[in-house]
Amino acid sequence: MAPLGYSKNVCEQLTDIIKEAPVTDYSSLNDQAYHTIRRDILTCRLLPGSLVTESELMARYQSGKSTIRLALMRLIHDRLVISRPRKGYRISPITIQDVEEIFTLRAALEPLAARLAVGKVNIELLKELEARCRDEVVAPLSTRIDIFMNANKRFHLTIAEATGNEHLIRTLSGLMDEMARLVALGFNVQRIKPEIKHDHNAMIDAFIEGDTKRVELIARRHIETFQTMTLEKIYATLSREGTLLPVLPGGIFE
Repeated sequence: MAPLGYSKNVCEQLTDIIKEAPVTDYSSLNDQAYHTIRRDILTCRLLPGSLVTESELMARYQSGKSTIRLALMRLIHDRLVISRPRKGYRISPITIQDVEEIFTLRAALEPLAARLAVGKVNIELLKELEARCRDEVVAPLSTRIDIFMNANKRFHLTIAEATGNEHLIRTLSGLMDEMARLVALGFNVQRIKPEIKHDHNAMIDAFIEGDTKRVELIARRHIETFQTMTLEKIYATLSREGTLLPVLPGGIFE
């Protein structure tokens, strides 16, 4: 399936959707390179579907060949980079099939996580994270979406972590990272901040009541609603030829 089209001007102006810890927190240059490149992939600073070489990355990230090569190996394992023998590396594209598969998995796994977390999840932490999702700071839209995505990821992973199921936690964490690129192609381009506070609050209420069936139902409805919202915004950026709509002169971001 052909990947969605991308606009360099659009993606270059996308600010952090997923914030990694500062690179100075990592113990080695290899970790620094890996986390920095990974962040740039998730935020479309490195364009989906684009080709890069080791030498280009060495110059861009001021790192040695072995450091970049080890980072690329990890990114290939993460399925964020594809090796192209004798051509370099390709930043993994996003296809319509990817969008559908991500939401299909979330719709299957997050209701399960919510059900298993009943009676175990930290309610006060969920309330705090839900409030962060609604923070309205005086900042560009891209920064406000950044704040939302970080808080939203922590909200959902807090539920998953309460299950104690490490495989479930890792899987959902990866899906939330993939979601960052979808948001970059959808909400950020369309200049709209996602709004999901009603579902979050209803889920918290169900956790407080210990209502397993209700919390599972709300979790499923929440994913389905966000899927509809996200697809609508992504499709709104596409022309009939499958490319992003033209960017206004000077860009469309704040």
